[in-house]
Amino acid sequence: MGDQGQSWQAETGGGRSVPGDGFALALPSGQTVTLVETIWNTPGPDGLVTRFRFLAPAINPQTGTVGFDAAVQDIAWICQNFALARVSEFGPPPSQIIVSLEDRPVPFGEADPEATQFFEAFRIEDGACIWEVF
Repeated sequence: MGDQGQSWQAETGGGRSVPGDGFALALPSGQTVTLVETIWNTPGPDGLVTRFRFLAPAINPQTGTVGFDAAVQDIAWICQNFALARVSEFGPPPSQIIVSLEDRPVPFGEADPEATQFFEAFRIEDGACIWEVF
């Protein structure tokens, strides 16, 4: 998923955002998620962060079929099997990868009390995503 044909946009905090362009990803839980955007090189407490944001209607508590435990496993799978390969395409890896799932579109940095959102942070160590507890 290189940056050919993608238009980079400035994001708050100095990062760059590229839209997901409808890229769908089937996950171990059985849900299929759609990449909303990838936000590259945003400053974090320990260095640069890359965020992968996915639309995941199946995590909606009223209408969905994927609960928190399965969603967290999906997030770890996304980091290891999707995000990790992509961050290495753009030079040195960031200090942290954050993967988020949201049941409805929510603009980055905005709150939506009606939305269900799960996110996890990982550091990269020996070619693997290592979960970091907030």
